[in-house]
Amino acid sequence: MSSSTTTQATNTVQEFEQFATLTDEQADARIIEARARLGRRVVLLAHHYQRESVYRHADLTGDSLKLARLAADTDAEFILFCGVHFMAEVADILSRPEQTAILPDLAAGCSMADMADLEKVECCWDELADVLGPPDARITPVTYINSAADLKAFCGEHGGIVCTSTNAPAVIDWALAQREKVLFFPDQHLGRWTGYKKGIPLDRMAVWDPDLENGGLTAKEIEHARILLWKGHCSVHQMFQVEHIRGWRAQYPDGFVISHPECNLDVCLASDHVGSTEFIINTVTAAPPGTRWLVGTELNLVSRLAEQLKPQGKIVKFMAPTVCMCSTMQRIDPQHLAWALENLVNGHVVNPIRVPAHDAELARTALTRMLEMF
Repeated sequence: MSSSTTTQATNTVQEFEQFATLTDEQADARIIEARARLGRRVVLLAHHYQRESVYRHADLTGDSLKLARLAADTDAEFILFCGVHFMAEVADILSRPEQTAILPDLAAGCSMADMADLEKVECCWDELADVLGPPDARITPVTYINSAADLKAFCGEHGGIVCTSTNAPAVIDWALAQREKVLFFPDQHLGRWTGYKKGIPLDRMAVWDPDLENGGLTAKEIEHARILLWKGHCSVHQMFQVEHIRGWRAQYPDGFVISHPECNLDVCLASDHVGSTEFIINTVTAAPPGTRWLVGTELNLVSRLAEQLKPQGKIVKFMAPTVCMCSTMQRIDPQHLAWALENLVNGHVVNPIRVPAHDAELARTALTRMLEMF
């Protein structure tokens, strides 16, 4: 492209339609040029699930916990988040006031996060009060980092905390030390696996269905529960089934299976290892050369890991027989990244993520409780 495209500032915001027809290669060249122009003013953060054509441009990569820390530590003027909406919100909450978090495509959300909203959580809290009395005295709210800022704020206001798939066991310990019960949202599977590993019987982890009165539970079931699990899930991790593991073990009895705790409990129980995306990467990377791995997490991560470890003779295979990736994460593509960067070059911020001050303060409280534990 002509250098005049990015070197001559304009008072006009470049609309995305000007970038939508670019090939990945054309967008790649424009990303590189814009990055050179912006220098240290911008930092690119990318989640492990991000597509490779975007991931390779990142300055910093990681899972949700690592990215939360990185967002808090960066000194760049602009934090361009190649992830999904709640991740950019965390960056805005933890960054300094003079910094700006940007999401290249506002449609990059999270279907799991959307399964719990503030109105339904507040309704749940009120219904629990009818059964248990003031819930602040008996229940610690815990939200997975895959949730909206106002739910993190809810936890901050009610003595609760945020967790990630990495630190969920320690967070559950903390939460139960504060009060006798936990309300865990939005992912029931991470909550169930964490509670199971902590020795909490399955019959003391009840699923709360927000579309039913009292979550579809009796007063006795609510009283009996140690953890109330919000009826939410990750659509990608629900693709993996025990039958996939059985078929793998029949073919490769010496192979290993590793899964993310957002998978169903029976998949986690059938796996050799269960952990966060960082745990999966570190475990498979550290394994002996020539080993075989069946991996139950998002396709982009698995494909990247397979390519990186191929020289060591390791075979890394995606668990599901059908292709399934995080469709909302895929909304961040080279074209949107080039669009956001070139507008920054020209003095325009597109898609800034700004959490309202009141929510940001309360959410920061819940996030800080988490970060101070690790």
